Amino acid sequence: MSDAVATETGGRAQRGGGRSARRARRTAPNFTMLPGLTGKLPLCEPMDEEHVHRIDAASMDILEEIGVVFRDEIALADWKQAGADVRGERVHLDRGLVRELIKTIPAQFTYHARNPDKNVALGGRQSIFVPMTGAPYLRDLDDQRRNPTLDDLAMFHKLSHMLPALHSVAHHIVEPYDHPISHRHLRITYSSMKHSDKTFMGMTTSPKNAEDVMEMCAILFGADYLEDHPVTTGNCNGNSPLVWDETMLGAMRAFSRRNQPVLCSPFVLGGANTPASVAPTVAQLNAEALSALAYTQVVRKGCPAIYGHYLSTVSMKSGAPMAGTPEISLMNFMIGQMARFYGVPWRTSNTLGGAKTFDAQSGYESATTLAAVIHSGANYIWHSAGWNEAGMHCSTAKFVVDAEQCAMAYRMAEGVRWDDFDEALAAVRDVGPGGHYLGHPHTQANFQRAYFMPELFDNNSIEQWMAEGSQEITERALKYARKLLADYEEPRLDEAKNEALLDYIARREREIPAADALNQEY
Repeated sequence: MSDAVATETGGRAQRGGGRSARRARRTAPNFTMLPGLTGKLPLCEPMDEEHVHRIDAASMDILEEIGVVFRDEIALADWKQAGADVRGERVHLDRGLVRELIKTIPAQFTYHARNPDKNVALGGRQSIFVPMTGAPYLRDLDDQRRNPTLDDLAMFHKLSHMLPALHSVAHHIVEPYDHPISHRHLRITYSSMKHSDKTFMGMTTSPKNAEDVMEMCAILFGADYLEDHPVTTGNCNGNSPLVWDETMLGAMRAFSRRNQPVLCSPFVLGGANTPASVAPTVAQLNAEALSALAYTQVVRKGCPAIYGHYLSTVSMKSGAPMAGTPEISLMNFMIGQMARFYGVPWRTSNTLGGAKTFDAQSGYESATTLAAVIHSGANYIWHSAGWNEAGMHCSTAKFVVDAEQCAMAYRMAEGVRWDDFDEALAAVRDVGPGGHYLGHPHTQANFQRAYFMPELFDNNSIEQWMAEGSQEITERALKYARKLLADYEEPRLDEAKNEALLDYIARREREIPAADALNQEY
């Protein structure tokens, strides 16, 4: 939404609207994306140096003595050529080889968006917030749980584009059920590119799908540009314990060969596919992540890669995955330490909820996770908006509230500002005992940035809240989402690139059998 502008009257500009218009300009929503976060808070590191080395040694023992299964002939041949001990599908990795390989992973790099103003750095203390992906259901603008469509996906991409704390539009935030599975990756990628000019994720649901994403990125940015400019992100999940499959490894190669980063993400269900204990779980996860990180460097030395994971703990009552538990926070702190020990950027998951609606449980789970993530120093902060019901649905209401929570966390992580310290102390002298600061020039100059003012939390009196309809957070959030969508302006693609992308999609949809939905060749 643009500010009110002057109107031309009699050849000269005239301000319009008086006091109410000026107030509206001051309080108008700002959709400008926040720069990538540079964290300044001390990190929470529960392990001392001895513990870090103990986890490292245990992980290296797992890689050397137990090994990791790579269910992929190409990867097995690559590992043999790299000097690994390959016994059937099981690869035993010498710790020296692993250390040499992961040394070549860049500690920091920059994502390049189609709008250069929205480029973001990653690694070290630099972080980005990325919305959730993969939901088979959504709770829509009427808070109804249903199957999503391509239009619903576009809605979330538009919201991601407008919400300042989100630095990416991800990819399949929700699954578009109105398109064949074998064609979805094309339409999902196009939606990510079309409805926002922020960076985005690329589908890795099969090696060929990943190659299609790379070809579409080459159309959008130029094939040569990809060679030294990260523009997208792939995610490759391991099958814990200690297995990487052909689908993920093929997709990993497609991205790494084109110098595009992948998240090397073991999928942890603590107590089910890992030991029922925090520290040994981290040791296993660390071994799994290191084996994949090392493989990216076998594919292409120096390509960017991100230490990944998905963390949940399993209820020993029901076997269901849980969110927001203390052990998940502890593991995030520990994994952050291990990633920094190896000098690689790392990914975590954020604002996760197991609740079935956007209720108090959902809020507590998400807030607990967000606080731990910020203090862990994570770089690629995925699933930062919308996740509920253990990822089974993306809630539109939660999506916009989560994004505002990320903006609040962003402000906290920036640390204390000292740039106006002397002026503010001078105001203490001016006001003196018994006065107030509301009309002081320092307050007038700083009120908008002094304290974060949430759009979606109600801090008014109960009388005013009742007079305005007694709206709960879900209703307020959905109203806000509708307003955002009404104000959305599409960042138009270059017409020639747009036509080239549509031509590529049309050709690939002719080539890919729509009915062959589960054919992994596609």
